[in-house]
Amino acid sequence: MQTRVSVGSVFSRVFGIYGGQASTLIPVAFALFLVVGILQGLLPGILGLIAALASVVASLFYTGMVVKLVEDVEDGRRDHTAGELMKSVTPVVVPLFIAGLIVGVGVAIGLLLLIIPGLILLTIWAVVGPVVVVERAGVTDALGRSRALVKGNGGSVFLVILVSFLITTVVSAVLGAIGAAIGGVVVRIIFSVLANTLTAPIAALVGAVLYFTLRGSGGIADASGGVAPATGPEVPGSTPPPPPPPPAASGGPQSPA
Repeated sequence: MQTRVSVGSVFSRVFGIYGGQASTLIPVAFALFLVVGILQGLLPGILGLIAALASVVASLFYTGMVVKLVEDVEDGRRDHTAGELMKSVTPVVVPLFIAGLIVGVGVAIGLLLLIIPGLILLTIWAVVGPVVVVERAGVTDALGRSRALVKGNGGSVFLVILVSFLITTVVSAVLGAIGAAIGGVVVRIIFSVLANTLTAPIAALVGAVLYFTLRGSGGIADASGGVAPATGPEVPGSTPPPPPPPPAASGGPQSPA
């Protein structure tokens, strides 16, 4: 039976994990995007390509780390440190980069072709990154696997992507406007880093949660950000019935009193 994607459930789980794992998600994002923000603020002109490359690499590592984090909490608790999660992404950085490049170029070309083709590609390739990280799939296989996972849930997946885009865009725009209003290179860098730090977990978690939902993991996010396995119905406060008492020893027929 195909797993159905609920937009509300996806974002409930995204923000549940965000809140429960904020002590890992936010510091890692800050460390990665602080370097990116400084490079973007200080490198003008063609040197900005270095900052752009640094941003891509930081995003790849962060996205991969978040996917592994969500996989780690599938049993209801986290077993690995942030360093271990980051290290686990290293073997798949190259295929992640190639897959991300293909998706980016494909979506960009599709958007130029009357927009609709680009939105279709954006939807069917929504979980390419998590497929590469979790399943260690090659680029071509990951593209096909993502399409197969999304099939039958295209409308819901697109809505999730759209809502995620709107949330991150609004947060980034507000913080960017504040930084521009205050003025100064240092202030703009600070607010750029702050925007990336707050929005990067949302974008990465949306992809990871979509992947595990489409894969049919069947977990439910708990209050700590972990994912508790789904179980059958249970009556609160109920306890199993006691075992029946052993039969009394028979001493033969007794006459009534």
